[in-house]
Amino acid sequence: MRKHNKLIKRTKGEMIFEICNYVFLASLTLVFVLPFLTVLSTSFVSSEEAARRGSFILLPNKIDFSAYKILLAKGSLIWNGYKITLFRVVVGTTLNLTATSMLAYGLSKKKLPGRNAIIGLIFITMIFTGGLVPTYLLINSLGLVNSIWVLVLHMLINPWWLIIMKNFFAQIPDSIEESASMDGASAFTILFRIILPLSTPILATIGLFYAVWHWNSWFDAAIYITENTKWPVQIIMRNIVLSMSNSDLNQEVMSDLLGAPPPPVTIRSALIVITTIPILMVYPFLQKHFVKGIIIGSVKG
Repeated sequence: MRKHNKLIKRTKGEMIFEICNYVFLASLTLVFVLPFLTVLSTSFVSSEEAARRGSFILLPNKIDFSAYKILLAKGSLIWNGYKITLFRVVVGTTLNLTATSMLAYGLSKKKLPGRNAIIGLIFITMIFTGGLVPTYLLINSLGLVNSIWVLVLHMLINPWWLIIMKNFFAQIPDSIEESASMDGASAFTILFRIILPLSTPILATIGLFYAVWHWNSWFDAAIYITENTKWPVQIIMRNIVLSMSNSDLNQEVMSDLLGAPPPPVTIRSALIVITTIPILMVYPFLQKHFVKGIIIGSVKG
């Protein structure tokens, strides 16, 4: 027993390595977390404290909610922008997953006529695009300019994520589908009642990719939508960050505030927090499927 304890006893070098490893990981975590904490703290800074201590403050002396009162006031564009963004994330991700899974399921069948040609055309779209002007002309001819549907229909399928999902479907044993076919199940029944329930990891992974893309995307809305009532919250955030002023905010609410309004850096920090918190709350529930889905879906082509 004593001999066994001596064998599993760590050496001095291993202990030093473990300590250095913990210090490195803790420092790396601090590097990632500190900027977000700084932005969060700055969003609670009043105009007086900002003038006295500078722009970014890690520990404010007094918590001030003026920036949040302005951004989240009744009638503010932020609420309307959130509605557009939530519509885009929920409806867009649902349509993306539906279209991607249906096409990926068909392409996963080696007996599909013209399968290689279709995969080749999809691969070309990963390298070449039509360009901004032709794309805008196409969107305009379809009548989608200044329509919220342009946010979810102009990029319905991502080619790379389609290939990952196709590879995942290709690894499901054919015997499962053959048994269902013998029982009279159609292709749609097999896909939605057998294949998709077995594909939770890849659906969660690709769904998270689509949702994050929809949540962060702003360029398409800036190009195709000119009416501010149809802007997602990312466009509003971008305008405030670039304007370096409070001119885009609800002026009536600002005039009702007691004292001086918060500085622009506080407004921008509060807006970053408002647009970041929701996606951070969703991510932990899907994280367990994240790595598994990517690894399984990329093993074979």
